Amino acid sequence: MAKLTQEMKDMIASQQCFHATVSKNGMPNVAPKRSTRVLDDETLIFNEGVGGATYQNILDGSKDYVAVVNRETVDGYRFVGTPELLTGGELYDQAAEISIKNNMPKPKAVVLVHIEEIHSLKPGPGAGKRI
Repeated sequence: MAKLTQEMKDMIASQQCFHATVSKNGMPNVAPKRSTRVLDDETLIFNEGVGGATYQNILDGSKDYVAVVNRETVDGYRFVGTPELLTGGELYDQAAEISIKNNMPKPKAVVLVHIEEIHSLKPGPGAGKRI
C-alpha cells in the first residue's frame, strides 16, 4: 500500500477529486466525486450517490484512478487503488448521516479506495512518475 502525505491529504480536502473507472467493454468513465475524503493514510472514501457508471464499473471489477490538482500551485497527484463497496455498517451509516444532513440523498454505497500507487501530476520531468 502507498501512504498519503499531509500535503496530499490537504489537497484532497481542499480541491475537487475526479475518479476514473473502466467498464467491462473498456469504456472509460470520469466523474467528479465531491464527497472524496481521506479515511486513513492508505485509504480514500467517497459516497456513491446515484449508482451510475462509476458504481457499475466498480461492481464489474474496475480499479479506481483518482486525480486531484491545485491549479494555483500547479501541483497534483493521481492515486490508483482497488475500490471496496460498503452498503451497510458503521462507515456507511456515518456517510449516510452526513449526506442527509447536507440535504443530499442517502448514498447507494460508500466506496473505500485502497491506494496501491501514487503518481505526481506536477508539470516537469517528474510528471506522471510514480512516487
